[in-house]
Amino acid sequence: MLRPVFKLLEELDRRLLRTMRTRYHAPQIEDAVKALGMAGECGAVWVAIGVAAAAVDATRRERWLRAAAVAPAAVGVNYLVKLTVRRRRPRLRGLPRLAAAPSELSFPSAHATSSLAAAAAMGRVAPGSRPPLYGLAAAICLTRPYLGMHYPSDVLGGAAIGLLIGRLWPGLRGRDAEDRLIDLVASAASSTAAAPPQRSNADGRPQAPASRPSGGRPLSEGDPGRS
Repeated sequence: MLRPVFKLLEELDRRLLRTMRTRYHAPQIEDAVKALGMAGECGAVWVAIGVAAAAVDATRRERWLRAAAVAPAAVGVNYLVKLTVRRRRPRLRGLPRLAAAPSELSFPSAHATSSLAAAAAMGRVAPGSRPPLYGLAAAICLTRPYLGMHYPSDVLGGAAIGLLIGRLWPGLRGRDAEDRLIDLVASAASSTAAAPPQRSNADGRPQAPASRPSGGRPLSEGDPGRS
């Protein structure tokens, strides 16, 4: 029953691949896409971004360096999945691939896995940087079917795995607003507990502190100096 569905998805996969492999292939565009694909090889561009961010952001340096390690680690995870799935790279008649690859295994795309893992991890370190990070990751993902290296489904699978890795990578969570609010409340509670209790009169109004004669203890009812 599911076989027709799979056949339809496979045919759609090939059609999308052929479309991307044959549209907008002016020499200048191809050269730019090849350069971007090379930058994403083994997560190199993401390591460079993480190291550069660590150099200029001292307060989050350790977290940036941790995030920089995500991309190469994601490539390793990706290869284990490749060995399990063992899908072959696409072959289109009359349309050779426009880049080299270390193996013939196709699913999932290592570029997509490493790019989305790094973008997700670095976005956790600096949430404001998510738009350009995810924009770069998406551009690198698109290079794969454009160059004929992967089916679109390879890219989608790699992106899903990468997002999961980036979201689960440890050591990237800093002290957020909730943590600071908890510290503020705890500090206020400690200050209140340390303050001496205030006595009240019988009518509930705060009692003024007892006056002290110079050099002595507070006057009481039986002291001779009290009128």
